[in-house]
Amino acid sequence: MSETASNGPLTGLKVVEFQGIGPGPHVAMMLADMGAEVVRIEREGHQPMNTVVERARHRAAVDLKSADGQAFVRKALAHADVLIEGFRPGVMERLGLGPDETLAANPRLVYARMTGWGQDGPLAQAAGHDLNYIAITGALDAIGTKGELPIPPQNLVGDFGGGSMYCAMGILAALFERQTSGKGQVVDAAIVDGVTSLMSFFYGQPPSALRSTVRGTGLLGGAAHFYRCYECADGKEISVGAIEPQFYAELLQRADAPEELRQGQMDTGNWDDYTDKLAAMFKTRTQAEWCELLEGTDACFAPVVPLDAAKDHPHMKARNAYVEHDGRMHTAPAPRFDRTPNTIRSSTQDGEQVVESWSRG
Repeated sequence: MSETASNGPLTGLKVVEFQGIGPGPHVAMMLADMGAEVVRIEREGHQPMNTVVERARHRAAVDLKSADGQAFVRKALAHADVLIEGFRPGVMERLGLGPDETLAANPRLVYARMTGWGQDGPLAQAAGHDLNYIAITGALDAIGTKGELPIPPQNLVGDFGGGSMYCAMGILAALFERQTSGKGQVVDAAIVDGVTSLMSFFYGQPPSALRSTVRGTGLLGGAAHFYRCYECADGKEISVGAIEPQFYAELLQRADAPEELRQGQMDTGNWDDYTDKLAAMFKTRTQAEWCELLEGTDACFAPVVPLDAAKDHPHMKARNAYVEHDGRMHTAPAPRFDRTPNTIRSSTQDGEQVVESWSRG
């Protein structure tokens, strides 16, 4: 174990990450935050694209097409517990580092493959990005304003929601199963599969005006006056999510809303008119004034906070949701553990030394 190991719940886990973008590095970040020792195989001269997501790595510059590079990687994989790669299907095989070769040398290896389309299917070899992956799952079609084009939800739904989170869960599930079988396996983590799973709640709901996934309609799609955002007098915004009758009643009572809004909450025929009335009401005070009145109550209320300001919100500050490390702010590791807490560690350039320590046991 190297001196940089932490006491997180994955302490002792050895991970080899092949340099990539998007969800693959995010998977490795989460494992590293939980204590895993991650050796990142990088191209010569690579500079970190994102020092937050690429934190806590032992870096090794490797030419995968050279004899020395191949020897080093094979040595690392012979002792690793997990491999993470995000290349197009077939690339690792052409490098001689596919599952057949690596699991033959190390049968306990969990081989995680993070892609958009998956390892097979008619689109498997096509280029793509988050927006394309969520487009074919039904998720993108449901996001946006009625009568307008879909709104890309950053790359949260595909890359990270349906991608890295499902890949990480698959890795941990395979490691758990390995305790019984003694064998590793391939984890085919496709963003299209993960996003489809995320859509289970909506797919399993009987179609109705309340549970519609038609863009800009339905209770959760932005049509309901009690589940949406509003602009305040100062141009800042707030969110309300008072779905349950008791929470809706509290919102109206505390905000001194017009009396007619108290009836017919779930009647979709009222929603446009009620939205207009609440919009006019919320424009009468600043965001800070509404926070003073509603935040921390059962009105299901929160201000809309820009990312750069999120660390200063009192709740986020109390939770230490952002922490300073190596002179810059980082998102804190999640989730939290009471007995084996996560920690953020610094990245190093000692990947070769760490692999050497693995080979010594």
